[in-house]
Amino acid sequence: MSESKQENRIALLEMQVSEFWSGDIGLTLVSIALVVLIFVILPLRQAGTTGRVFLDLVIVTLMISGTLVVKQSRIVTAGVVALVIFAASMLWVSRFYPTLFLRQLSSALSVLVMLVYVRIVLLVMFRRGHVTWSRIQGGVCAYLLLGLAWASAYHLVEQVHPGAFHFVSSPATIDELTDKLIYFSFATLTTVGYGDVVAVSPYARSLAIGEAIVGQLFPAILIGALVAMAMRAGANSKPAAAPVSVD
Repeated sequence: MSESKQENRIALLEMQVSEFWSGDIGLTLVSIALVVLIFVILPLRQAGTTGRVFLDLVIVTLMISGTLVVKQSRIVTAGVVALVIFAASMLWVSRFYPTLFLRQLSSALSVLVMLVYVRIVLLVMFRRGHVTWSRIQGGVCAYLLLGLAWASAYHLVEQVHPGAFHFVSSPATIDELTDKLIYFSFATLTTVGYGDVVAVSPYARSLAIGEAIVGQLFPAILIGALVAMAMRAGANSKPAAAPVSVD
């Protein structure tokens, strides 16, 4: 009896989470959280630790709920949830105990989690249905997540090979290094360029070239996919033509 109640609760939770994402609320909240994180908390540091903890909890919660909606095996779902929780835990552990190993592990896990989250957002975004404003927000989310993933990769390269990047004004703290690499990542992703940071090592240059290519191809492919999706949805929604009778 208790097992059946537990199964009913799990089924109810999955249904509520599915309705949350199917209503496009999930993609909107992801967009808001990422915009606040990238454009407010990270560069300005005005929200302090409290604001960062709140945003991290929101993003982790959205990651887990999005993972539960995507159609995949239970083993894969459990693995992704465990990865997200473990990566978030290592991120905060590395902040309080900033050893080189923990920082490298945190950066590597951040890259992996961001790429997994890009996959989740795109799968939710391209589910069946009409093209809405929230789906466009999903594309923006995926684009921002790619920038954060590359920033974490740059961070890992700089930690493994110190001097991989040349800074006009050297960062004094790990937070300043993170800010500069995030700025460099999005400047490279949008091919705007950022002269204060220069990729020096071959690994850093290869990553920068890859990000610049992805930054050009991703929006074009995404727009094409959305247009095709809108045309297909419009064709399916048209009523069938009535048969013509011949007297």
